[in-house]
Order: sequence, then C-alpha cells, then structure tokens
Amino acid sequence: MDSAMIGKIMKARQYAKEPERVHIKSFVAEFQGNHDVYEITYEEGSWHCTCRFFAQRGRCSHTMALEKLLAPMVSFVVEEPASPVVSG
Repeated sequence: MDSAMIGKIMKARQYAKEPERVHIKSFVAEFQGNHDVYEITYEEGSWHCTCRFFAQRGRCSHTMALEKLLAPMVSFVVEEPASPVVSG
C-alpha cells in the first residue's frame, strides 16, 4: 500500500469520528420492522414511512429510530400544531 493511500485511510478514520461533518439531505431506506418491511424516506428534514402508524400520526418508531441513529447528520423539522385563530 502506498503512502498516499495510508494517509487517506487515516483521514477517513478521523472523519468517521466526526459525524457532524456529514449532512444528509435525502435518502430511501428499507426498515425491517417486527411485522413487515417498511420504506423510509427522508428529504430535507421531512420523514415518511409506509407503516400505518406513520400515516395516522406523522411519526413512528421506525423514523424515530433512524433519527436517533443518524442524529448529528440529519436535521429535524418539528411541526408545531397550528395556533387557534382568535377573532375579536
């Protein structure tokens, strides 16, 4: 192995210790749940899962697990409930 490649391997090891250097913008993943295989998509802070719970609630154990796993590399969009309109 040449010295240039050794240098790149050492640099890669250092980068791997600094996940905050990576910012994932989008991806598609297959998630093996307890009951089925689900497709998870992530696009600029927004998650989607093909499971029923996500369809009902907008979050699920599958997306939350990936949020934890990829924490420093993905941004999160937290949607606030709409404020009630007060007329007066």
